[in-house]
Amino acid sequence: MSDELEIIQSDAGLVADVRSMIEQTREGVARTINAGMTLLYWRIGKRIQTEVLNNERAEYGKEIVQSLSAQLSEEFGRGFGRRSLFNMVRFAEVYPDPQIVQSLIAQLSWTHLQRIIPLKDDLQRDFYAEMCRIERWSTRTLVKKIDSMLYERTAISKKPEEVAKAELAALRSEDQLSPDLVFRDPYILDFLGLKDRYLEKDLEDAILRELETFLLELGSGFAFLGRQTRIQIDSDDFYLDLLFYHRSLKRLIAIDLKLGDFKAEYKGQMELYLRWLAKHEQQPGEDPPLGIILCAGKKTEQIELLELDQSGIHVAEYLTALPPRELLKQKLHAAIEISRARLEAKEGGHSCPPSEEGGSA
Repeated sequence: MSDELEIIQSDAGLVADVRSMIEQTREGVARTINAGMTLLYWRIGKRIQTEVLNNERAEYGKEIVQSLSAQLSEEFGRGFGRRSLFNMVRFAEVYPDPQIVQSLIAQLSWTHLQRIIPLKDDLQRDFYAEMCRIERWSTRTLVKKIDSMLYERTAISKKPEEVAKAELAALRSEDQLSPDLVFRDPYILDFLGLKDRYLEKDLEDAILRELETFLLELGSGFAFLGRQTRIQIDSDDFYLDLLFYHRSLKRLIAIDLKLGDFKAEYKGQMELYLRWLAKHEQQPGEDPPLGIILCAGKKTEQIELLELDQSGIHVAEYLTALPPRELLKQKLHAAIEISRARLEAKEGGHSCPPSEEGGSA
């Protein structure tokens, strides 16, 4: 009986090993085919761009592409329609450097790239491509992130262009995530189902009920550690609303929930939490803890004067109802312009433009 059991166990191990070999080989072949086809699409786009659309026959370009599409579709089937060919041209236009293309196709599929290349802003495209790569987003997830305007809600979009480029370059070359690539403003919490009137405890309870969805909104890498973490200092007890750990940043992340607009006094409270965490909870090899103060509204000038970023504190709004996309887009773009102007003015020693009271920074 024992011999039969050993044979069964041996057979099971053999089956598992062979199955793994087959699956790994299939995945490798699929990646190789995807990379090869995507490079082909780039080469086709480059050829059409240089020989048809950018020379003296430009006025006939669309007709030539239409004719080419008809011939290719007849001979090779789907995938070479007029729209597909113009996507290939767009691919070659926004990524003219073959080395960058090689890096992209090693990580992203053509379906990913088809969602990224229509984006108008270079930094926006780089952001989604790098985050897609490092967090291994599916195409469906990528579409959701773009639709929720993740780039515009991420702190890096509000930084001067050169700073943003440097952080994205570090992410590309070293897989190094910065807090500016992780933290967002605002956070969309419409999934909590909160009505017009609620208490801080209601907000916290709703987050814990929908913790999985809340973690998705926070972003990849967050691990939940606890709620109402007791902090005992001298004879006083304090309670931190939510405590997380971020694997890529290698930091504890403290989150404090506030119902109303930001108040200057919140800074001292969060600094106390962060210093206590650094003293009692930070492990060897970890970076100092960071804090997020989630408020229903922000006071932009107060936040700027308090220089919260130097204290490792990020202030963000939360929205319990998703506004119309155009309204959200206008608000985010206005916030980006104001923040960039303020940072550039600060670096140049000039006065800052006035802020909208309660608006995003």
